[in-house]
Amino acid sequence: QVQLVESGGGLVQAGGSLRLSCAASGSIFSLKAMGWYRQAPGKQRELVGTMPSGGSTNYADSVKDRFTISRDNAKNTVYLQMNNLKAEDTAVYYCYAVDYNERMYPRTYWGQGTQVTVSS
Repeated sequence: QVQLVESGGGLVQAGGSLRLSCAASGSIFSLKAMGWYRQAPGKQRELVGTMPSGGSTNYADSVKDRFTISRDNAKNTVYLQMNNLKAEDTAVYYCYAVDYNERMYPRTYWGQGTQVTVSS
């Protein structure tokens, strides 16, 4: 089992920056990927970016070149650095992590979500 706790959301003006943090605990050594989703009001949850273990980080086209996912293994923490924020980035941001159970089926863990509001 893995537990994820997010922090760092808030209100920011358009063009500003925020950094979200996701602290992982539990069986983190078996994680295959971590990343971020977001969900805006009235919209489906969408992938922001994913960082597979040992692979390249991928981003949604809407955030590419503005958002960066990084990981601090010593702190068991994944970050989402968001620059040049736009009003359309307003959403609840969720950290997620994936591992495999004993039958090799993927399991997804979610953080509680953190609100990011960008004022125009």
